[in-house]
Amino acid sequence: MNFNYKKKLPVVLFLMGPTASGKSQLAINLRQYLPIELISVDSALIYRGMNIGTAKPSFLDLCHHPHRLLNIKDPSENYSAVEFQQDALKEINKIINLGKIPCLVGGTMFYYNVLLHGVSILPPANVQIREYLLQKNTKKNFLYKKLESIDPISAVRIHKNDFQRLLRAVEVFYISGKNLTELKKNNHYKLPYTILQFAIIPPNKEWLNNNIELRIKKMLMLGFQEEVENLFFRGDLHINLPSIRCIGYRQMWEYLEYKISYKDMFDKTIYATRKLAKNQLTWLKKWKDLNIILSSSPIEILIQKVLDVFQEKNNLST
Repeated sequence: MNFNYKKKLPVVLFLMGPTASGKSQLAINLRQYLPIELISVDSALIYRGMNIGTAKPSFLDLCHHPHRLLNIKDPSENYSAVEFQQDALKEINKIINLGKIPCLVGGTMFYYNVLLHGVSILPPANVQIREYLLQKNTKKNFLYKKLESIDPISAVRIHKNDFQRLLRAVEVFYISGKNLTELKKNNHYKLPYTILQFAIIPPNKEWLNNNIELRIKKMLMLGFQEEVENLFFRGDLHINLPSIRCIGYRQMWEYLEYKISYKDMFDKTIYATRKLAKNQLTWLKKWKDLNIILSSSPIEILIQKVLDVFQEKNNLST
């Protein structure tokens, strides 16, 4: 099926949804019908050597269906949402210049939000302030309570367990004297594309929870413990790095440090993954201009739904 289209603004697809909903598989299958190139929108898939625990597409899938912004960082490195925004815009333009359609797929909702709405110019990180806040964070929910007091609007948007974003939000206030909400008021950023947004939503909570548990069991069977051991014994990584704080890695790290039992590691990983999925769904409930697809539908129906919207919105002819 060939699509010919003429639009003033290039088309960009977003394939969003909670973890374990089938986003990656849909994106790969869509390449049979649309001239798309894939861009990963995932704060964990950026790291090299972290494959099993992040449910990274297989080596074979990546050979046939490359994902941009995948494996771009070592686990010892940091990567900000602003860096993602800059990198994603570069990749989008490269794909458009090839005459193809960028398709962004992944579950890091904050990345999508930054790409859609931009970010204000924020002060650079301050090591001394971060160390001070980390010391204060020994008290339960210190960062979240602090954010509630200085920026209640951001506190509604940022989950109380989203450590990195909480730390950055409070740090910005300590550096600049202004909160994120104040700094974003002067943001006039707008993407120069026609954005078609799709969300793959589970039919119910039980369906999603079962998928999550099956995924984690599969991870462990595929050798997830050995993968984390390889990182653990490198000697230059620690549990407070963003990479090791990724769900599954943090829990396995604690198990390798003899802080929790194997069963606790398994249970905590499931619990954290379910919380992540809940947070992703909360984002999507408030998302505008969203086309909903039920993840329990056969893949053919999922594909047809995307194609129908794509054709309708862009006046395409087959």
